[in-house]
Amino acid sequence: MPSKEERRTKVIEVLNTARSMELQAIHLYMNQHYNLDDMDYGELASNMKLIAIDEMRHAEQFAERIKELGGEPTDKKSKPVQRGQKIDVIYDYDSHEEDDTIDAYNQFLLVCRENGDSISEKLFETILDEEQAHYNYFDAIKGHIANLGDAFLSRIAGTPSSTGLADQGFVIKNQGA
Repeated sequence: MPSKEERRTKVIEVLNTARSMELQAIHLYMNQHYNLDDMDYGELASNMKLIAIDEMRHAEQFAERIKELGGEPTDKKSKPVQRGQKIDVIYDYDSHEEDDTIDAYNQFLLVCRENGDSISEKLFETILDEEQAHYNYFDAIKGHIANLGDAFLSRIAGTPSSTGLADQGFVIKNQGA
């Protein structure tokens, strides 16, 4: 049976991998937020910003747990950020990213369970719920763009991009809806 330190190291490793994925998502979604705002799709831009804020919260939650376990949180992104994506690419790309994240986090949750860390396991469960909400949103917008095209986009063009209390994030903002 692995020692407590060996088990803790495995959990810190998956927490840091998840943190690097969150750091990449923050950069990606903020870049997309700026681009959507420049294209005058305010509603889409504001939701993208709120989702980026959710990802910032996730990155911080992973970092806090890593520190609690005696590790050092990574500051590296998992991969380079895709820049300058067209509107018809953004939501397909993001839904795939979220789907991959959900799959990875489910595997990371199992690593936590196998190594006896129920607190980290619970953290992944909570964050998985939010990643699923992001996936559902991206997938819905992808479908609207694919099925309705310019009719859908023209309805959104010129909408406000203000997020109000932006520190609450997408999931928290929409829990009351």
